Amino acid sequence: MADSICKATEEPWRVLEFYSGIGGMRYSLMKAGINAQVVEAFDINDKANDVYEHNFGHRPYQGNIQSLTNDDLDSCRAHVWLLSPPCQPYTRQDMLFVENVVGFETSDTHAKMVEILAKSDFVTQEFILSPIQFGVPYSRPRYFCLAKRRPLSFQCQLFNNQLLGSPSPLFGNDEKMVIGEHDQSQENWDKLIESCQPIEKFLEFTSSSYQIDMETSSLVTTDVFANGLETSEKFVEEDVFDFSSIDQFVVPLSLIERWGSAMDIVYPDSKRCCCFTKSYYRYVKGTGSFLATVQPKKKGKASSLKEQCLRYFTPREVANLHSFPEDFQFPQHISLRQRYAMLGNSLSVAVVAPLLQYLFSQPS
Repeated sequence: MADSICKATEEPWRVLEFYSGIGGMRYSLMKAGINAQVVEAFDINDKANDVYEHNFGHRPYQGNIQSLTNDDLDSCRAHVWLLSPPCQPYTRQDMLFVENVVGFETSDTHAKMVEILAKSDFVTQEFILSPIQFGVPYSRPRYFCLAKRRPLSFQCQLFNNQLLGSPSPLFGNDEKMVIGEHDQSQENWDKLIESCQPIEKFLEFTSSSYQIDMETSSLVTTDVFANGLETSEKFVEEDVFDFSSIDQFVVPLSLIERWGSAMDIVYPDSKRCCCFTKSYYRYVKGTGSFLATVQPKKKGKASSLKEQCLRYFTPREVANLHSFPEDFQFPQHISLRQRYAMLGNSLSVAVVAPLLQYLFSQPS
């Protein structure tokens, strides 16, 4: 356990980063400007650890964390644990940050976590937040739990042991009912969307910087799976994939013809796109939005999708929508499939950074 809850303010917080993935939590910690030292990171995924090491110069511990003993954890002398379960709710630290999918808040695992934290003298504040609430045109609602062991406390103690759908406490606002992504009127939803930046601000390739050749897209063949979803055979040649060529990301005409009705279509001036999952580019329905590079007179499926020159968002663009910094990179050997999968399992720096600022701050 950390030496003392009341550590010297000039000393950095000692942090353990569980399920570190490609470093979203660490980037959030950096963006939050917190005086913290990541003592160790943990992830079992070899490729994710390659990406983490490439960007931070440190390779996470790759063993099974369930094999770690209390002595192993205590030897790190960590004040704070940052994690995305699956993970048992440990209480050998002073502060805890948990991220998970929406729905976790109603699970048995959540009930057990909250029970253990309460018995261990922790106070919690829980949130369901999306990048859209932070000006990013990206719908990715996630559950977050912030926990502090007494005598540590939150700046806005009014919300102790509550689940909030608004980020207002993070900015010193005591008003609980502020626009959130769920349980709101259409008028408030429209206001929230309108406050976001347009998608074009997050694009690697803009319409003025390239010309898509739709003829080449028809040359890409596709496989149809028994479940009615489709994937591109471009993955067969992942080792020679040209990430700098926009033509590689054009949606095949055969895919549009068969599954166009299931696609979520957005435009450069749109202020919302759907959540990108680890199956983006492999499957169509529910895995992320497609970008129309030609603006029709009438947006949406009322106009021919073939004429809108649809393309996939590139991995760099998905990273931008996750608010990863410009210097984030994938090592060259990480395939396109792996890049999308890792980004789909990552988190929004725009959301997590202010949450961490709030967690680490103390009442004045």
